[in-house]
Formats: sequence, C-alpha cells, structure tokens
Amino acid sequence: MLEGLDLRVLYAGRPVLEVPRIEVRAGEILAIIGPNGAGKSTLLRVLGLLEPPTSGVVRFRGSPVAWGSGDLLATRRHFASVFQEPLLCDTTVEANIALGLRLRRAASEAVTTQVQTWLAHLGIAHLARREAGSLSGGEAQRCSLARAFAIQPDVLLLDEPFAALDPPTKDELLTLLQVLLRQEGCTTVFVTHDRDEALRLGDRIAVMMGGRIHQVGVPSEVFGRPVSEEVARFVGVETILPGRVVAEQAGLLTVEVDGMKIEALGRATVGERVLMCLRPEDLVIRRRDERVGLESARNHLEGQVEDATPVGAQYRVRIACGPARGGVVALVTRQSFDDLALERGTPVVVTFKASAVHLIPR
Repeated sequence: MLEGLDLRVLYAGRPVLEVPRIEVRAGEILAIIGPNGAGKSTLLRVLGLLEPPTSGVVRFRGSPVAWGSGDLLATRRHFASVFQEPLLCDTTVEANIALGLRLRRAASEAVTTQVQTWLAHLGIAHLARREAGSLSGGEAQRCSLARAFAIQPDVLLLDEPFAALDPPTKDELLTLLQVLLRQEGCTTVFVTHDRDEALRLGDRIAVMMGGRIHQVGVPSEVFGRPVSEEVARFVGVETILPGRVVAEQAGLLTVEVDGMKIEALGRATVGERVLMCLRPEDLVIRRRDERVGLESARNHLEGQVEDATPVGAQYRVRIACGPARGGVVALVTRQSFDDLALERGTPVVVTFKASAVHLIPR
C-alpha cells in the first residue's frame, strides 16, 4: 500500500531521517515507536505526503509520488491524519466531521450519512451541535477521529493522538480505536513513544532511534527478541548483563553471567560474548525460606532485595544475585509484594525459564 525507499531528510544540513526502506502493508497497523527526537513524526509526514524528503521515493499503491506535481493533491485525498492537537475549525462538531467530505465535493446525502454514522461510532452524537471550542480534550480527539474516518481514507496517519489525554480517557479511546480499525480494515501508521499503545494497536512495530529504523517486526519479536541493547532498553528489558557462552547442547546454551550459570535457548557458539536480556514480567520471586514443589523453570538465582518501587498496580523489585551481585529486575503484583513481605535485604530466589532469556551478540 505504502512504501518509502532511501528516504533522507536534512534540516539545516543535518540529517534527521535516514531510512533505506519502510513498507506499510494493506490493511495493517504499523506502530512506529521511539524516544523523543527519534524522527518518528518526520517519517510520518513524509509517508503522509505532507513533507517532501530531501531525497528518496515514496510509493503509494506501487506508483512513485511526484512531489510538486498536479497529481500530489489527488493522491493526498486518499490519506487522513489525526495529530496530538485536534486542529478543529471554529464551528460545530458535525461541521468539523463533514469538512473533509465537503472539500471532496461529496453529495449532500452522503455527507449527512457519514457524519451521523461517525458521530455514533465515536460516541459523540449528543455533541453534534456543540461548538468545537467548548469540547474537552477527549471529546475533541473523538471529533478529529470521526472527521478522519468519515472520508473513508485508504491510509490513516496517527501522530501521538493520545499523548495529551488523561489515562482513563486514553484507555477508553484506545479500546474504541482498536475496534474501529479492525472493523474498517484501514491501513494505519501510528506514531507513539508509548510502548503499551504500540502493543495494543500495532500488527507490526518499527523502532526508531536517531532518525533510523533499528528493528521492524511483530510485537512478540520486537519486545521478546530485540536486536540491540538500545532497542532492548527502549522496549522495556530491564535486566541486561554481559556474559559468555560456556556450553551448548541441542540448542540449550549455558551462559556464564557475573559468576552465575544461566541456561538459555538459542543459537550461539561456545566462547561467544553476549548480552543476557530478561524482561521483568518473566521473572518469578519467592522467599528463600519458602518450600516449593517441582518447578518447570530451569534457572534459579539466589539473591537479596535491593529496593522496590511501586509502579501502578505492581512493584518493580531489584535483586542483587550471585557472587558478583549482578542486578536483576522483576515485576510483582502488589498482592504478591505484600504476601512475600519483601523489603531491603530480604533473601529471595528468582526463577525464570530458559525460553525467557534472550541473548544479543556483542
């Protein structure tokens, strides 16, 4: 549906975007994530035909876009955009939703039908005659989304549309958007710095840093098998420790990490230096004096709690393990935290499966 080739953007002679290739498949939701200043919005504007690249080609439905030609506006009519700021006109909600249709000279009956349909889908029918300037942030963004969907775009561009919303409003809109995007089958490019948003919406995820795409894949691949330490840290891997492969047997590796022996699944050669990565949600903590039955986890590390920090409905617990006191980080529910009576210095055992370990060559 949409493709960028050898895209490069320079601002004041400085490269801010260098992307050899990016593809957005028909009907998919591609989430582009990365830290502030990574070039996400610049890439979105280029793919959305809102900003020409310094060099490179954008293809829509297989045909290259001719920047500056008379066909550019006609091609843009296949796109709709929603930004962090709603960008509504100083008129009523229903007039805002109708705007794109009227600019496309849609028949009056079709305009009325589409406006009523999307007022209902976005849950703002009761606001139809309200002035847009009087809307709350969540209501205004619903109006923006309704306006975008009403023109039935081939490509929908979303540039951090939930960044300014409070958590309950954001969660409600994300849930609604999930349903609408699947229902419409709309090809979507969604830019965000929020990992959870990307996981909820993205069919595939592209990780951007420093104007470049570092990894593209399905969520389980990007979050479970990051290609570099930088990507791993951004996607929420909190335990990253250097190690060395000391044994291999039928795909089961033994890795020496800070004096500890860790078993992992993967491909590597004996003697290879690696980074051992563990996601905090894959670790299980129990008190060292707790008696347990058989466990399926291959890895058991003894350690002591260093600190614990509340994070929403969970606690982030840092544990010093092994002879070198290498730190690992686990997430536990508040209930588990209270039941285990964890505090600084509590002796614990951390368990995790070999399949939870991801190794990055270094």
